[in-house]
Amino acid sequence: MTAIEISTAILTLLAGIGIFLIACQMMSENLESASSKRLKTLFKKASKSKLLGVGIGALGTAAIQSSGATTVMTIGFVNAGIISLVQAATIIYGANIGTTITAQIVALGMFGGNTVSTSIIFSAFAGIGAFTILFAKKDILKKWGGIITGFGMLFVGLTLMSDSMSVFAETEAVKAFLAKITNPVLLVIIGAVFTAIIQSSSVMTSIALAMVVTGLISLDQGIYITMGSNIGSCVVAIIAGATGSTNAKRTALIHLLFNCTGVVVFMIIAAFMQAFAGIGFGTIFSKMFPDVPQTQLAMFHTIFNTVTVCFMLPLTNQLVKVVCRMIPDKPVQIESDYRHVYFIDENLLKTPPIAVEQTKKEILNMSKIAMGNFNRSIDIITTLDFEDEQQFRQDEHELNFLNRSIVDYVVKLSESRSLNEHDHIFLSSTFRVVRDIERVGDYAENIIEYASTLKESGQTFSKDALAEIAHLRDLINSLYEQVEIAYHKENVNALTAAETIEDDVDDFTRVMEEAHIKRLSNGECTPSTGAQYLSLTSNAERIADHLLNVGKSIKPLLVTI
Repeated sequence: MTAIEISTAILTLLAGIGIFLIACQMMSENLESASSKRLKTLFKKASKSKLLGVGIGALGTAAIQSSGATTVMTIGFVNAGIISLVQAATIIYGANIGTTITAQIVALGMFGGNTVSTSIIFSAFAGIGAFTILFAKKDILKKWGGIITGFGMLFVGLTLMSDSMSVFAETEAVKAFLAKITNPVLLVIIGAVFTAIIQSSSVMTSIALAMVVTGLISLDQGIYITMGSNIGSCVVAIIAGATGSTNAKRTALIHLLFNCTGVVVFMIIAAFMQAFAGIGFGTIFSKMFPDVPQTQLAMFHTIFNTVTVCFMLPLTNQLVKVVCRMIPDKPVQIESDYRHVYFIDENLLKTPPIAVEQTKKEILNMSKIAMGNFNRSIDIITTLDFEDEQQFRQDEHELNFLNRSIVDYVVKLSESRSLNEHDHIFLSSTFRVVRDIERVGDYAENIIEYASTLKESGQTFSKDALAEIAHLRDLINSLYEQVEIAYHKENVNALTAAETIEDDVDDFTRVMEEAHIKRLSNGECTPSTGAQYLSLTSNAERIADHLLNVGKSIKPLLVTI
């Protein structure tokens, strides 16, 4: 083989890997977008059942064609405190099963013989999908066009990788070199290292399939390289967990220990089989699936991951305990900065549909904090008891922090190309929504200032004024309840009810102003007290306006449902 042929083969291999990776990303992004609502529902069901967790992980990974994305998303959920370590472990187990579908698809594309190769047939889907993207008018059709294009490009990349392997297979020096690498541990390390570099076990497994089919390596060598790719795939999770909470780091370690345990168990079994029967896994799978080396390796990959899950599932609680000992909780310290986000996490940006759902939860949580401060401010101004003022100030700082954090997060999330029209519209509305919520907190802060003025002057509101304030407070809380339902569930009936209550707030504040004028005329209150009372009603009315604005933000979304 000449230097030009070697260079061409290497460049062809790089081109194949590049196309394969882009195809995986393209399929993942479009599948996430097209099935976003199903994905949201699916991952909400990470419940107490371990088997259900495994099923969710497997189905989710099969849907988005990326075990790395599923694992990173799971770390994000743990980091946000949404799921427990046990639930995270079972989802990761399932992700390892779900990722084997890629190898099965690749193996299917390697059939051919004297007929048209299935790889060529499937490659043609890239053209079909491209035409769909170009000529389709509906967004959902364009998404499916992207899925079909990505599916076809998988096999374009596979064909290039196979062609490069065929060139190397014709070189005796290369074959002789690879034939010397028979040590199982070394082969596992090779698979792990190259997977860590590529950051895709699917690509490494596909390369191993191509090498086995072309005769460049034996089936046993391919099996150990594939086992190593499972360990190498943990790099993505380790990177994601490194900057997260203690539980996020534990989740990444669970992924690593799970995969390492599976490899160790299978290598021990292989050693015993070799010592007492003189056979390896390659012999067994060659007999199970004769004359189809691609299926032999793909089926080993599936059975290996499935058996590992069956072995580890009953030991999940013990695995979590071991991990908690290895990464203990940090000593409890009084945090100088109590501000933090509750639901959103940078790791979730890799799965935009889930990140959108978490963004909504973060906004709803922010609204609860704002309403908590509103009610706290009413308590303080009506009782002139400032015991809760420190908590009020902390929550006000938290609201400002959440405002900035959510906006920054949404800016990053909006850059994703896998969002559907509904999610894009939702995200564009969040900038106004978080500003409205932050303004609720600001007006509550004004009310605290009015309370301070009253206390300094030694004056209080009359009984009638206090009763009116209490009624106004009830109206605004009722308004918030309807707005929360409308925003969370995109419920038009709740929005209509909120609009009615907001009208009632406007009407009642006018009644309060008239009642105040009468009390002032009768000498029941002083001008100074009356000024604080009118300022309070004005601020409360504006709070109601901002709350209604949050509810009204769902109107553009209703068109896309």
